[in-house]
Amino acid sequence: MAFINSQKIPVRHGAQQQGIREACQMARDILLKTASLAQVGITTGEVDRCAAAEMKARGCKSAFLGYRQFPGHICISINEEIIHGIGGPRVIQDGDVVKIDVGIEYNGWIGDNALTVPVGNVAKETLHLLAATEESLHVAANHARDGWMLGDLCASVEEHVVQYGYTVVREFVGHGVGRKLHEKPEVPNYGVKGERPRLRSGMTLAIEPMVNMGTAKTRVLADAWTVITVDRKPSSHYEHVVLVTDKEPELLTFRKRMFPQGVKDLTPVPVSELF
Repeated sequence: MAFINSQKIPVRHGAQQQGIREACQMARDILLKTASLAQVGITTGEVDRCAAAEMKARGCKSAFLGYRQFPGHICISINEEIIHGIGGPRVIQDGDVVKIDVGIEYNGWIGDNALTVPVGNVAKETLHLLAATEESLHVAANHARDGWMLGDLCASVEEHVVQYGYTVVREFVGHGVGRKLHEKPEVPNYGVKGERPRLRSGMTLAIEPMVNMGTAKTRVLADAWTVITVDRKPSSHYEHVVLVTDKEPELLTFRKRMFPQGVKDLTPVPVSELF
């Protein structure tokens, strides 16, 4: 989800970092378990209910359910749906790309992550979009270092994907995360290089490229939640929570990459192998 509140950028250390780390690892496990269900013939509602059961079994709760009256346990969005899709009767079809976003609260801390699952025989140009989006996430995450500028991190996403002719969504952004689902700072997928704030060790950022094959323009459907591309071309969404450090950034929601070689190899690693 891509909303924020107005509080200052939190910096956390020690036990606080460990609390976020544990919540993020749980969110990662639930995301991958849920994403493995995205197969031909299953409904998005069934996927949502399975995610809810997994959360209950692990002793956590959805950070999305009831947030601004959102009715789902997860966000599940297909093809031209960018984000905030609601599970329901829609049946997943061969060739679909399914975006699954899982946010949970565990022991007072939030974990939040997302990926896009290709189902069956997905068009090569769509797989290229997915690979480029995942690649841009890791390019941006590499900027999450003490003393570096947030503007450089944000600008790196758009800079990476425009070389392939793609566009980034501008109305919805990444965000800080910790005690609340959406904290400061905003983390857009575009920006001005060198622009403040300066990142500090202990900040936790949800970096989530939302990249469209065609126009960047979006529209919200009548359900008041689901965001789609205006031209109905596919969109892709990947997300990690990243801990800023003075060394290598730490992916708190770490999973193996679906496209380990980026756009050089468009054969996706199965979700079952991403753990």
